[in-house]
Amino acid sequence: MQARVARILNQVEVQGNSLERIQGYIGIEHEKPATETGKPPAYWSVSGELRVENLSARYSEDGPKVLHKVSFHIKTGERVGFVGRTGSGKSSLTLSLLRCIPTEGSVMYDGLKTSELNLDALRSSITIIPQVPELLNGSLLANLDPFGQYEDAELNYALRAAGFFALQSEMDDGKIMLDSSISTGGSNLSVGQRQIFALARVIVRNSKILILDEATSAIDYKTDSIIQNSLRQELQGDVSLITVAHRLQTIMDADKIMVLDAGHIVEFDSPEDNLYAMAGAN
Repeated sequence: MQARVARILNQVEVQGNSLERIQGYIGIEHEKPATETGKPPAYWSVSGELRVENLSARYSEDGPKVLHKVSFHIKTGERVGFVGRTGSGKSSLTLSLLRCIPTEGSVMYDGLKTSELNLDALRSSITIIPQVPELLNGSLLANLDPFGQYEDAELNYALRAAGFFALQSEMDDGKIMLDSSISTGGSNLSVGQRQIFALARVIVRNSKILILDEATSAIDYKTDSIIQNSLRQELQGDVSLITVAHRLQTIMDADKIMVLDAGHIVEFDSPEDNLYAMAGAN
């Protein structure tokens, strides 16, 4: 009897902890809700032009600034690499573009201020590939097209264009297809497969801005080469590519390289000019 009572009390305590967490999430500050005025025009976005002026950012309203009046312009179709030491502001800059942290200044994406756009419209038009993409439990099809917006032929083309099938050609086990099961978090896929799958999402969504947040830092050189080849061949000329760099060969064919230090832009020029400047400084 005493054991049963103890078990019941333990269950009540566990459920009470769950209620406490729910209450905590309800009480935190929420992001701005969508409004009619925040909806972009139907034709938006048609280009990947990005213009940033005096952008400052911090991780909390009363916290220290992690970016300090950053200004730059990325033309449609340009490939730009972000480099810098740990804590220089590379990831903070990408979070600022998605309005994930409090910001000050102006960010213009395809002619519209991002601060005036609904968050769902902004974030659905920019695709970011992190170091380890997360997948949901279900089929590959449900992860690639959760809302059933595309035909199977389009999805298979995106997977093929991203190099997903090419990566499997030398594997011993069977190929992963659209109806294959995916474990929670994509644990039954390698990190390289998840990265290429994330690239297939980009091709399907036709985003005009793609951000690679050190996406190839945790994969082998061969998989990195497949991803880089897909990026060069499959992305249209109006797609701007921003790469937070980990390996130098990843950004050496970029149009421009941005060097960040302590939240400031130190250099923003072509790879050749940046190397010439560093050589001159030495």
